[in-house]
Amino acid sequence: MVQVVDTDIEDVKLIKLRVFGDERGRFFETWNLQKFTEAGLPMNFVQDNQASSAAVGTMRGLHYQIAPHAQGKLIGVLRGSIYDVAVDIRRGSPTFGRSIGVTLTASEPSRIWIPVGFAHGYVTLEPDTEVVYKVTAGYAPQAEGGLRWDDPALGIDWPVAPAEMIVNDRDRNWPRLADAPAHFHHGAA
Repeated sequence: MVQVVDTDIEDVKLIKLRVFGDERGRFFETWNLQKFTEAGLPMNFVQDNQASSAAVGTMRGLHYQIAPHAQGKLIGVLRGSIYDVAVDIRRGSPTFGRSIGVTLTASEPSRIWIPVGFAHGYVTLEPDTEVVYKVTAGYAPQAEGGLRWDDPALGIDWPVAPAEMIVNDRDRNWPRLADAPAHFHHGAA
């Protein structure tokens, strides 16, 4: 059974995983097509990704890909923890420009579903954090887009001080939401 928890943005879902444990350790399903579909989460994944971050405060995001390579993402943590953020960038959406943030940890396994039309990013909260995610479209560099992780208009309350974040030049130089192209529209396929 998959427990789907609504977030403050209707299309972004937190998925609680059922964990089985005994003296040997624990077991849980991270993905089950039938159970996720029955829970109203029909997802067609084509690629799995894994990212390692050595230091606390490693920022990755806010990223998206445009059509025809737009990606939905199912994010989880294998080791450590992250503060994971989705920003609605669908013009005309009642939640356009709003963000939702959740803490994901390896010790309490869950997943967050971020559909097409959202920018995504995270910051690590522990050293040696491992993040895994499934995507609905493969990586396409010509389709890459992004938003400034520190755009005040997004109102993201990052749990790591900006001065302590490790950010690469690409992520530091994405446009603010007000200056970003309108790639996604609410209700569009």
